[in-house]
Amino acid sequence: MESFHLQTSSVVCWLCIASIVVVLVIYGNFDAPVGSSDSKLEYPVSISISIPLVQLRSKIITTPASSVADHQSNRSTPHLLANQTLPRELPKAIRRREQSKLEERLARARASIRRAAARGDRNRSSIKEEDDDVVPYGIVYRNPRAFHQSYLEMERKFKVYVYSEGDLPITHDGPCKDIYSIEGRFIHEMENGAGARRFRTKNPKEAHIYFMPFSVTWMVKYLYKPLSYNLTPLREYVSDYVRVVSEKYPFWNRTSGADHFMVACHDWAPHASAGNPFLYNTSIRVLCNANTSEGFNPQKDVSLPEIHLYGGNVSSKLISPPSSTTPRPYLAFFAGGLHGPIRPILLDHWKDRDESLRIYEYLPKTLDYYSIMLQSRFCLCPSGHEVASPRIVEAIYAECVPVIISEHYSLPFSDVLRWEAFSVQVEVSEIKRLKEILEGVSEEKYRWLKENLRIVRKHFELNHPAKRFDVFHMILHSVWLRRINLRLA
Repeated sequence: MESFHLQTSSVVCWLCIASIVVVLVIYGNFDAPVGSSDSKLEYPVSISISIPLVQLRSKIITTPASSVADHQSNRSTPHLLANQTLPRELPKAIRRREQSKLEERLARARASIRRAAARGDRNRSSIKEEDDDVVPYGIVYRNPRAFHQSYLEMERKFKVYVYSEGDLPITHDGPCKDIYSIEGRFIHEMENGAGARRFRTKNPKEAHIYFMPFSVTWMVKYLYKPLSYNLTPLREYVSDYVRVVSEKYPFWNRTSGADHFMVACHDWAPHASAGNPFLYNTSIRVLCNANTSEGFNPQKDVSLPEIHLYGGNVSSKLISPPSSTTPRPYLAFFAGGLHGPIRPILLDHWKDRDESLRIYEYLPKTLDYYSIMLQSRFCLCPSGHEVASPRIVEAIYAECVPVIISEHYSLPFSDVLRWEAFSVQVEVSEIKRLKEILEGVSEEKYRWLKENLRIVRKHFELNHPAKRFDVFHMILHSVWLRRINLRLA
């Protein structure tokens, strides 16, 4: 009898252990970071971070500021001060319960996206017919099924809290009619547009992420002394803003700003973000100047497409480009100033050298910029002082295949889009072979690239009000991807 009891106890014990192991395996799989079955192209970028909140709070008080290298000798090096703000605490039980619910929802979203990624393009018929006009399919996407599922999860779940702190014009406003228009348009849409109605929450405890709606472009306009090259006022403003929200709310301090983001298109935005070391190194920075050699980190930061709106609108010539059968007599086109190190090389090799390559420093007044773009097969997009160029989006609008000539540029929406499917990338060292490279693109491949441009165009369009899958939603989706893989213990 005693032996029987011992055997029974042993069986029960092993069953308990087995149950625990099964639970751990299931939970681990449920909460794994989103990845792709495609080993070459991960979707989305994995940013898994799991740090106890107590450790994060400790770091806020004790971690010395990281030095941020300034890569331009004529600009002052940022001097960073550690954030000494003491965290405002919610009762532990309430804080843990609220955070746990948010993280559980995100874990379910991750699991759903992972399952969709594993299915790939199979079972297309399972998607509702009313979504067919916007459902992403085709070679331009890294994993169409995963992207679509991720987008739907974002629409259902993602909540953004917009800080109300700050006064006009530097906060809650931004440029809407110049080369940095995307900065102001995003701020306005997030605060007052369709995006605000769907994604914005007035309750910060319900938010998955927190938006700091200051404009670096307006900082430069109102705080910067022209020709001084002194960016200290920009960094001080950013530092003060972070100090205010971290003293008033508990959210910044509990994650060192990892669940906060800023949006800025000005070239000096990375330098302004250096006003707080955690904003620079930990927060999600959505930047046009996405230069990986100057601190841009694609795993946590977001590349913002630069869109130049003359007078606040896209040129009417680009709204409806000519049909695919319309001849394009020029092989390639570029017109622009000699900014930065790449353009002088381009013009030195090709300006006035070949009739099929329309390369200008400044376009003659008798010629129209967009008309030549619409007559060209390829549009050259060399970096200027900084890596981003509005020519990329203009080329997409014009269905003129972008030729990206840049170094260290993290292209917009690369988590989702295969840029090689609708653009050509030329190394700086290969500029001398530019004509040979472009003429080497077969007619079949050229038509394929051009057709793919029509597919991706909607992702770069600015709409008022915003529409599904347009540039506003693609920017927000890039932020969403980084947030769902940021797991807080």
